[in-house]
Amino acid sequence: MDKLLKRPSQIQPIETAGRFEKFKLTENPFPSEPVVNKDSTDKRINGGIYEIEIRKKEYGQISKSFLKIPQSNPTHLRLGFIIDTSYIGRGNGKSAFLINLQQMINKDYCLDISDDLNKCFAIYVAPEPGGRTKTFQSFVDLFFKSILGSNIIEYCLASLRLDAIYKIYPNINLDGDIKDDENKLISSLNSQEWLIKKGIDWTKLDALICGNEFLQDIPPNFPLFRGRTTLFHPFISQDNFKRHYIEQRKERDKYDFVFSYLIRFFQASGFNGAYVLVDDFERIPDFQSERQKKDFALELRLCLYDGIYVNAKIGFYNLILVLHAGVERLISDAWTGSGMENRAPLSPKTTSKHIIPFEKLSREHALLLIKKYLEEYRSEGGVEPIFPFNEEAIKTIGELSEYNAAKILKMSYDLLDKASEAEKLQIIDKKFVEENKMVQKETVDRSISTIEDEESTDLMKKAGIEE
Repeated sequence: MDKLLKRPSQIQPIETAGRFEKFKLTENPFPSEPVVNKDSTDKRINGGIYEIEIRKKEYGQISKSFLKIPQSNPTHLRLGFIIDTSYIGRGNGKSAFLINLQQMINKDYCLDISDDLNKCFAIYVAPEPGGRTKTFQSFVDLFFKSILGSNIIEYCLASLRLDAIYKIYPNINLDGDIKDDENKLISSLNSQEWLIKKGIDWTKLDALICGNEFLQDIPPNFPLFRGRTTLFHPFISQDNFKRHYIEQRKERDKYDFVFSYLIRFFQASGFNGAYVLVDDFERIPDFQSERQKKDFALELRLCLYDGIYVNAKIGFYNLILVLHAGVERLISDAWTGSGMENRAPLSPKTTSKHIIPFEKLSREHALLLIKKYLEEYRSEGGVEPIFPFNEEAIKTIGELSEYNAAKILKMSYDLLDKASEAEKLQIIDKKFVEENKMVQKETVDRSISTIEDEESTDLMKKAGIEE
């Protein structure tokens, strides 16, 4: 009975101020570990907090050279490079840039950006660390996995079915709440039960879809055609596409599927192109022999330019590869030996549209970056946008971090965390920064697929540049 009634001598107060409340913040807005994980629910690390003004120049170049050019133009660029101009290491914001570029494209599938010239989707591909993506086949596996992860196949199936429904059932009345909610509509159109409930014969939809002009030269084992001549006609979903790809034992059959037949399926659904954003491309050649580098480049050339694939003929997939400073030297011999240097030169003699330099951040960029993160977690107004920092503090943070985005964010997190413990401190100034500066660990700006640590890379040495 005593245990039921006994209370501790010390209890927490009913009302307690949050650690960052004095700074008009709900919590520390900066990431404790500034890595990029697009699958995280935390907007501090999934790319959800992004200041587009910092990379306005790079966005403008990609938009002008790639997104606004008609896909029907036979000379449109099929391969581009985002090349870091800084040798200070990783963490310059390239992964966050790619993730936001993907979201910008997929918002309206590029129709808004291109003034309705192009309907294109974007996928994000991050080669796996440790050499697990060093062959072209493993790259294509990852390529298709990214397509599945984007759910673009589900979108296309829904689009084809909706078009067929309006042709076969012109007077059908779709429920208002479904019609106005794209995600719910896609889910419903890909549900056999929903179609039956609406009185829609989905086998008739399939028959009409299979008559699409873009699907006439596709082999009969393509997922859409499965079971058409059998008694038990299966209802096709994205899983059928996944199983079909896995069932292909020969690498050439996989390449045909991804670079020819799947493109026809996308065209039938109304798309005329796609942007493939490849992050950390150096993870591929880092683990390749010279022969493997050349073979990879040759396969890439065949799929993009000179092979018998549909993609080589029309340039449906537009690849944009992210290269850290010096990586072009790592693959230049293979690029030349495979003929890729003639198609998309790594070291052009003049300024080229397919090369997008990724510039080092400036003092103004550091100010914008910190301001953006602070405003995302601001609890109330009435304070300066960069409060509790002042401009001199941010300038010092930028200089100590070598204007590396990841280091700036990490240092800001540590300083704000420290400041929250000092009861009387109201402003983080230059003096506070200098008194609490710490040696910053090399931070990595990447998309996380595993939790393993990677060896740091000496980019100056890799590029063959002597200090």
